Amino acid sequence: MNYHILNGDSLAYSFPETKIDGSIIVIREALIDGDVSGDHLPAFWQSRANHLGVPETEYRSKVVTEFEKIMHAPDDSTFNCWFEYDLFCQVNMWFVLSIIYDLPITKKVFAVYTTHLDKTDTHFWNGFGPANTEALKLCYANRIAFSEEDIHFGNELWTAYKNGHLEKLKDLSEHPSTAFPYLQEVVQAHVDRFPPGGTKGRPERVIEDITKNISTEFHEVFKEFWKRESIYGFGDTQVKQIYDKVMQ
Repeated sequence: MNYHILNGDSLAYSFPETKIDGSIIVIREALIDGDVSGDHLPAFWQSRANHLGVPETEYRSKVVTEFEKIMHAPDDSTFNCWFEYDLFCQVNMWFVLSIIYDLPITKKVFAVYTTHLDKTDTHFWNGFGPANTEALKLCYANRIAFSEEDIHFGNELWTAYKNGHLEKLKDLSEHPSTAFPYLQEVVQAHVDRFPPGGTKGRPERVIEDITKNISTEFHEVFKEFWKRESIYGFGDTQVKQIYDKVMQ
C-alpha cells in the first residue's frame, strides 16, 4: 500500500491533480502549540482535544482517524511524508515518524520536501502552498529515503520535543542525517522560544519590534513576522497568541 501523508488540508486539495498513485492521509494538527502530554495515545488525544477546546468525539473524527490510517497500515506499506522544512511541519513529522517507528510491519518511508526551491526563495520554508502540479511531481521525484536509523532518530526527536528536553533536542540536532535538512536551524528556532531567566522568547521579541517600528495592526504584524521568521511556520492562531501577549 502506498500512502501520502500530507500536512494539512491545503495540500490535500491540490495533491489529486498530480495523479500520483496512493492513498491520502491528512495531518490536521499543530503540535508546535499547546499541551502534548500523555503517557499513551488515548491520553495524548485527550490532551490535544482539551487544548483545542473541542469535544473528544469531534477531535477523533477529524484528526485521530487520519493517524489511525497509519497505525492500521498493512505489511509492506510505503509512507511518503510530505512535510515542509519549517518547525511547525517538522514537529508534526517527528510525531508521524514516532507512530511509524512503532509499527510491527515491513515498511518503506520517504520524506518529500520542497526541493523545487532554493534557500533564496521567499517561500523556501513553507513552499507547498504555492507549488503547482509540476513542482509537486518534482518534489516527489526527489524524495529522500529514510533508513531505520532515520526513523529511530525521528522518534527520538519527537520524544525530546514532547518532554520539553531542549538540551537533548540540541544534542540530537548536532548529528543530523540527510533525511533531516536544516535540523540545527529548526531546533535552534524552537529553543529560542524558551530562553533562560524568564526573558522574552524570540517570537515575542520579533513581534514587539514589529509593533514598535512598523505597525500594530495584526494583519501587518502577521505579514512581517512571516517575512522575518517563516522558519517557525506559525499560522495566524500561533502568531495571534503571541501578538495578544505583546499588546497587553
